[in-house]
Amino acid sequence: MTTSPTPDAHSPVAQPAPSPHHVSPAPRRTVPQRLYIEAPTYYRPQHSDPPCVFLAGGITGVAEQWHRRAIEALNACTDPLVIINPNRAAFPIHDPKAAWEQVSWEQHHLHLPALTTLFWFAAAEDSRPQPIAMFELGQALGENRKIVVGAHPRYPREADVHMLCQLARPGMPVYSDLEDTVHAAYQAATALSTECRREHRPTVGRPDAEPAGHSRNSRRR
Repeated sequence: MTTSPTPDAHSPVAQPAPSPHHVSPAPRRTVPQRLYIEAPTYYRPQHSDPPCVFLAGGITGVAEQWHRRAIEALNACTDPLVIINPNRAAFPIHDPKAAWEQVSWEQHHLHLPALTTLFWFAAAEDSRPQPIAMFELGQALGENRKIVVGAHPRYPREADVHMLCQLARPGMPVYSDLEDTVHAAYQAATALSTECRREHRPTVGRPDAEPAGHSRNSRRR
């Protein structure tokens, strides 16, 4: 009869492989500092972080790379910001899981507490209406989240953006220029952060919170 060898008490014990969803704690940030978060990286908020702006709007089929302009303008603002950008540098278009992961990543970050979402509906290369961005606008309006909205005159559904915003929030401005939209988002984010700190609410979430749905990170609009 064959018997299994008895393990040596001094031999190393095999350790289980780390979970693919585990994220090591981020270094503690003690003062506000500019942060740039790009999909599929998850933002892990800390109490000292500055106001947070999410760049929502069209990614594919747009006539210009507006995210880059918006990031440059936000970084030029006087006070630091956390900028969250869903437009990743290299999207794995042939990965069948990528679309689900992108949308999961976006929904996680769009629902962070005290986040300001900048919606920019850019001029389009064709007549595609950027439906995911339109859905996210309607969702944000319905959930009464803090948003700033702009639509380029050459966005195919510009009139619909104005109509949605006026029906949901009468009197809310819809900007036609990206720079104006960015400036308004900066002011809104700063005001919201000040209000949260005055009320001792977390500005963007509890420190080092585990991302919801962290196993599912990214998609195209």
